[in-house]
Amino acid sequence: MKRLFIVLSILLSFSLQSQQIIPLNERPYLDSLQNVLNNTSQNTSKANASFLLSNYYRNIDSLLSKKYLEKGKIFINGNTFLSAKYDFYQAQYYLDRSKGKAASFYQKAIKELSKFKNEESDLLQASAWYSYGVAQKDKEGYPFLVKTILEKSIPLAKKYEGSRNLGFLYTQLAVIFTYNAEFKKSEEYNNKALEILEKRYSNSSELFFTYLNIANNFCYQARGDDAKKFLDKAEKLISPYPDSSVNAFYYYGKTLYFITRQKNSEALPVIDKGIFYTKKFNQNMLAQMFYFNKFDILKKLKRYEEAKEVLEDVLAEKSLAIDLKNRKTFYKQLSALNEEMGNPKEALVWEQKYSQLNDSLNTENVKLEINKIESKYNAAEKERKIATLNAEKNQKDLEVNKKNSYLWGLSLVLLLVISLLIFLWIIFRKNKKISEQKINEIKQKEELSLTKAILEGEERERERIARDLHDGLGGMLAGVKINFSTWSVNHLDTEKDKEFYRILGQLDNSVSELRHVARNLMPESLLNFGLETALNDLCEFYNRKDIEIDFQAISIEKNLPLNIQLNIYRIVQELLANAIKHANASNILIQCSQSGKDFFITIEDNGKGFVHNAEQKTKSMGLRNLKNRVDYLKGSMEINSDNQGTAINIELNIDGE
Repeated sequence: MKRLFIVLSILLSFSLQSQQIIPLNERPYLDSLQNVLNNTSQNTSKANASFLLSNYYRNIDSLLSKKYLEKGKIFINGNTFLSAKYDFYQAQYYLDRSKGKAASFYQKAIKELSKFKNEESDLLQASAWYSYGVAQKDKEGYPFLVKTILEKSIPLAKKYEGSRNLGFLYTQLAVIFTYNAEFKKSEEYNNKALEILEKRYSNSSELFFTYLNIANNFCYQARGDDAKKFLDKAEKLISPYPDSSVNAFYYYGKTLYFITRQKNSEALPVIDKGIFYTKKFNQNMLAQMFYFNKFDILKKLKRYEEAKEVLEDVLAEKSLAIDLKNRKTFYKQLSALNEEMGNPKEALVWEQKYSQLNDSLNTENVKLEINKIESKYNAAEKERKIATLNAEKNQKDLEVNKKNSYLWGLSLVLLLVISLLIFLWIIFRKNKKISEQKINEIKQKEELSLTKAILEGEERERERIARDLHDGLGGMLAGVKINFSTWSVNHLDTEKDKEFYRILGQLDNSVSELRHVARNLMPESLLNFGLETALNDLCEFYNRKDIEIDFQAISIEKNLPLNIQLNIYRIVQELLANAIKHANASNILIQCSQSGKDFFITIEDNGKGFVHNAEQKTKSMGLRNLKNRVDYLKGSMEINSDNQGTAINIELNIDGE
């Protein structure tokens, strides 16, 4: 059942993102829309028909979908309601292409649609809120999506009890609960959907997908007989329409049913039928999911060479493998498959690919044990310096005034003497200032040389340790684990030797932990993909439900020397950790930009700010490290902080040393 869970999880996630509700009898539906475009003179009708055609083709033919979307825009002619609908369908177009753009257009559509108080507007808003939650799912998680549906979408749809939109939303809630293994809750919402759809929309696509989702829910629980009842109902709805694109979804549900009943041989021809429909309607993602099922079945039938070939083809096609988490699953499957085939060397190659990808996906996943930061920097020092300069200025002004008063009382004879003394005093101060500047420059050069040696030595040692741990000890332990796994298949019994497999699992966890420590010592994404990717990964690591981090990179060159990239990465790392751990910020903006040989770092947060005189009360190694790295890059740092948040601006000189 473990393989079924993996495949079903991918399907459920896919159905949330891409499922479109189109009539089962597609051809008359498309013909009627084309007829409106060709034979109707009303711009409103033509705009609506264009938007619906764009929505139909968005996952079949992206160019045609875009063409109809822009065609509908032409017919708006100042109609604000049509303009709001255009924003909604533009968001639909981007949903599977750019979730960020889609989310932005959904919010714009909701804002404009809320100005209209009618049924169509309310139901479009309900759909927009649901799709907005889907677009934000990867960032905010499933709880956010459920909350959006329950608090935003359903209240709008419930104004019109018995609407198919409400039935659809209940079904999608059920899908989410199935995905999270809450099968009873899923069944409750599926039954709510059935109460509406079977009574009012007995031949609808919404009811068809509800039947499939119920069958999938039962498959997930290995309740094959219950699943068969609803799969038969779905078949009855779709069988009159052999040319419908949703046939592929039916055959996928039927595939899951055969897998649940362990009828692997019978599942293979069903998969081939599903693949036929996915190719006919350019459903590439669903096609690759069929192939993944085919791999799983061939493996169970011990047709290892065929299974290996299928999964390697899925990797090469990239529709599923473009998602790094899916690719990681495929690497793990290929490693396990080669172990079963008795190919330990090839198994090790796939295991290493899995480990490397797992490391990059979990950048900064362990606690930072090196360079722990306490960078609470206080603006009091800056204020003190300003106050000192003002005092000096006032003192000088007072002296000048006194001298002016005294000069009025002196005779013309003394005027020459005083002028001479002033001239000599100016020369003396100037020479003294020049001497002090030279001394300070010498000291600064010595300090920078020392800092450079320390930082470069520190990074070299980190890199050496990380390389030794990851490539040396990590590779050896991974090899030992695979050899143990291969040996245990032929010599041990799974049930009798549970203690051995528990110890083997501990060894596997130890290898993962060792690689995490190695990656922390030297961020792998920085070495492999450059500064911008490494900083983006760092921000993604700290992102969670109660913290929103907005990272903006502007014109960062990829050919920066590695030592400069490392120092910039460490500076941002310390600033970001400080904002989260010490300022208790919930919103953080980080902007990194480059202009020639100047590099700028800006971080703003809504935290509690700095405590006054903190710099005088603590000896912070983190603060010294931060200042040393800024000085090393001949930079400057400005901090503004109060109880409403903190803004830090850093300017660095990244010219060659």
